[in-house]
Amino acid sequence: MKPVVGLTGGIACGKTTVAKMFSDLGIPVIDADELARDVVEPGTPGLEQIVREFSEGVLDGAGRLDRKKVGDLVFGDEAAREALNAIMHPLIGAAGAEQMMANQDDPAPYLVYEAALLVETNSYKAFSALIVVSAEESLQRLRLIARDGFTVTEANARIASQLPLGRKIAVADYVVTNNGDLDATRRQVAEVHEKLVTQFASKESK
Repeated sequence: MKPVVGLTGGIACGKTTVAKMFSDLGIPVIDADELARDVVEPGTPGLEQIVREFSEGVLDGAGRLDRKKVGDLVFGDEAAREALNAIMHPLIGAAGAEQMMANQDDPAPYLVYEAALLVETNSYKAFSALIVVSAEESLQRLRLIARDGFTVTEANARIASQLPLGRKIAVADYVVTNNGDLDATRRQVAEVHEKLVTQFASKESK
């Protein structure tokens, strides 16, 4: 099996930006957030399960899942969040495994799996290495306000609700700091890529 590297980070730290940089280096990236959208498309068992659990109030006018409504519903409600995760995680895991198998013939030396909750769920332990994307909290706040339209209070609450970034960094094999200088971030990604290529090549030769 081709090695799979987990990619995670704090909210609004720029995981997707870093994932795109790995993709630009020819590394296939499996995006768990994209999978999460796919498994709840209209007509899927995933959407049916969510509606059964939370009612049709989580749908938009076109019958699609309204992710903001769901996010607001589970934010601060541990039982609701656990119920949602119990539905979503197995579906995303199965879809991710399918994509990993589909990429086994790719010439790249490894794959990247990008997901927000790898450390929270302890699933990072299943990967060959873990990359954590970090950013200063002030930048996380500004990005949430600009990206999601949050107020300062809402942005602070979302950041506070996350597992502290330091806890993720503590279990990381590699850390990429993404504080807004994209050239600096790209250089870090290139360095991590070279180290991973060397790491997996040495394992293959043993």
